[in-house]
Amino acid sequence: MEREKLSSRLGFILLSAGCAIGLGNVWRFPYITGEYGGASFVLMYLVFLLLIGVPVMTMEFAIGRGGKVNIVGAYRRLEPEGSKWHIAGPFAIIGNYLLLFYYLPITGWLLYYFGTHMSGSFIGAGTAQVSQFYATMLSRPGLQIIMMAIALAITASVTFFGLAKGVERVTKVMMLMLFLLMIILAVHSVTLDGAHEGLMFYIKPNLENLTNNSSEAIFAAMGQAFFTLSLGIGAMAIMGSYFNESRSLTGETGRIIVLDTTVALLSGFIIFPACSAFGIEADSGPSLLFITLPNVFSKMAGGSFWGSLFFLAMSFAAITTLITVFENIVSYWIDIRKMPRKKAIVLNIIIFLVGTLPCIFGFNIWSDFHPLGGSSAIMDLEDFMVSNLLLPLGSLVMILFCTSRYGWGWKNFVNEADKGEGFKFPKKLRFYVAYILPLIILYVTIRGIWNIFA
Repeated sequence: MEREKLSSRLGFILLSAGCAIGLGNVWRFPYITGEYGGASFVLMYLVFLLLIGVPVMTMEFAIGRGGKVNIVGAYRRLEPEGSKWHIAGPFAIIGNYLLLFYYLPITGWLLYYFGTHMSGSFIGAGTAQVSQFYATMLSRPGLQIIMMAIALAITASVTFFGLAKGVERVTKVMMLMLFLLMIILAVHSVTLDGAHEGLMFYIKPNLENLTNNSSEAIFAAMGQAFFTLSLGIGAMAIMGSYFNESRSLTGETGRIIVLDTTVALLSGFIIFPACSAFGIEADSGPSLLFITLPNVFSKMAGGSFWGSLFFLAMSFAAITTLITVFENIVSYWIDIRKMPRKKAIVLNIIIFLVGTLPCIFGFNIWSDFHPLGGSSAIMDLEDFMVSNLLLPLGSLVMILFCTSRYGWGWKNFVNEADKGEGFKFPKKLRFYVAYILPLIILYVTIRGIWNIFA
């Protein structure tokens, strides 16, 4: 049976962007931008996207397209005979599973908040009521399981119809709707009375703050540029394996990164002006989405409508990530285990119905278990394993695989990346990519782990 392919270049770009664009664009990027100098930090972040994101993403696409199979099979096909690079493949698939073990419950929360805003339940609610609503939701495992199952059902039903008719078609619509909703919400926020101060905080460079926290700002920009793109676990490689050779990969990488950055920037234009307009301090992490912003919408004219629109957009952002990562997992069972698509989907529905329970129970039944100390939950451990270990180390292996003469090698990588029309990978970057970029990734990894435990 012939392997499926994407039907269009637009599908490849939007699917890859859908995987990269996630909740980190919304609950982390705006906050650290404000904390580390506004527009000055954004400029630094864009520089690191070019230095880190472009080469690593291009390499992951090249491995996928060169192998024409998922990341496990690609390492096996492209590695020199007798070498052990393929050992990295199963760890990448584990990373996909771990990511969805906590991403599915969070998507369930977003869907629940969307429905709650639609019903008008947040109208007139204050900070205490919104905080209590969030705490009550987390304390109810049954509710979380139901909402997670809805998110899983949406994801599985899309992949059930195959690559072109399911994954590509639905993700195209969701991504276009996401951009439209984000633009509408941003325009509304910046035109609110009292939004000017928050807007200036976001776009006016704060050089004093940047200078006072220069080392922290550099690390934050590096970390955000690296982790926002979901590189290192094969989710981009599978998109590359479905893409034809009509376009060069470096140029397509640039377009995908522009889309990812656009959503991150738009989220800031939504959040800071709205918080400023109602005198509410913008927070970071889950509390930004599930406590701060509902509090803002509760005070806004037409708040139920705007809140519904916002959580619909966030649901689209989360579900597109779910679909692309789930497709990567399903492709593993199809390509490597030779399992029919429908059977692979059913098997993974069962795996995720069970595998998401520790994350859900970590907020109620197992709430006394703090795997990383402090007030950490099981979700924090899963996120730490993906974000601080599997993503960076997986990316490091990809870099070494594409640059080492003991791996796939620089020449093979560049030849694959440059196939087709479009921007070619700069060959003069070989020394930087082979020797400096790995050190940058090791620095981000070690410092990220240090920050967690220190």
